[in-house]
Amino acid sequence: MDKKDVLILGIESSCDETAASVVRNGREILSDIIASQADFHEQYGGVVPELASRMHVDAIYPCIDSALKEAGVALEDIDAVAVTYGPGLVGALLVGLSAAKGLCLASGKPLVGVNHLHGHICANYLCFPELEPEFLCLCVSGGNTQIVHVKSYRDLEILGKTRDDAAGEAIDKIARVIGLGYPGGPKMDKAGQIGDIHAYEFPRNHMGDTLDFSFSGIKTAALNLINQSRQKDEEINISDFAASYQHHIANILVEHTVKASERTGIRQICLAGGVSANSFLRKAFDEASLKHDLKLYYPKLRLCTDNAAMIASAGYYEYIGGRRDELSLNASPSLKLQRQYA
Repeated sequence: MDKKDVLILGIESSCDETAASVVRNGREILSDIIASQADFHEQYGGVVPELASRMHVDAIYPCIDSALKEAGVALEDIDAVAVTYGPGLVGALLVGLSAAKGLCLASGKPLVGVNHLHGHICANYLCFPELEPEFLCLCVSGGNTQIVHVKSYRDLEILGKTRDDAAGEAIDKIARVIGLGYPGGPKMDKAGQIGDIHAYEFPRNHMGDTLDFSFSGIKTAALNLINQSRQKDEEINISDFAASYQHHIANILVEHTVKASERTGIRQICLAGGVSANSFLRKAFDEASLKHDLKLYYPKLRLCTDNAAMIASAGYYEYIGGRRDELSLNASPSLKLQRQYA
């Protein structure tokens, strides 16, 4: 191995995925281990925080051991340990953070705290070796929806964000109401594949001259439509409803991102976060790219959802940028993306 290579061990446990990964130079995945709890939480219709934390405790060290073995390295070969410290479920975050601190304390390796949202953006670097800032990134998930101007690997500026519900939350909520269950996003996507995108209409919230989003009104309109149909004993066509609803949300996300591109003059557009795997969103962006001459980057589907490779990639750029965290670093469940990483 070249002496100039930097190996980062990434650890992720912000929600219901326990993950560990070794990444070389922020771009090359040497191992990517994920222990998912999705099947377990499906019986409850969503993630149960306390149970998620307990399952993280059981899975965290086996995931780390597997990541090191798969990468063919030992802990002493690692340059730093990068770990998600927010945002996320506080109990779940603490499990990964505690494991990372223990490794750093035992090995003397530096600890690098990573913002989970920064990690999602960096998933694109793992898929596209040629990608470099600056670019715009639509970071869209169950908890966040925002357009980020990625000025450099560590300098991030939020140009627009949701003022209420995230797009992913709006999709997950309706998935539960129409009986698709958890995880809502993938099940809505699948259900809508054979549906008519024009079968149902939803309102569009206007946010003035800003790039901000609002999805609470759209979600409420969908709930009212469902309730009114049930009161009239009318059947909702699940496939048509799922297709129309996702198509509507995707168009809003694309329109705002295109507007951001026009305002900044930046034509490189990345997607990030769990909803970036949504086929309706990708199709809408594909169409917009042809119309507006945009260069699009989509992470591989596995890297759209929570994983530790993206955390290791973000950790690499933080590490070479000089970030080192004390072992007193605490979980920050409501952590926001900062304009300037310091």
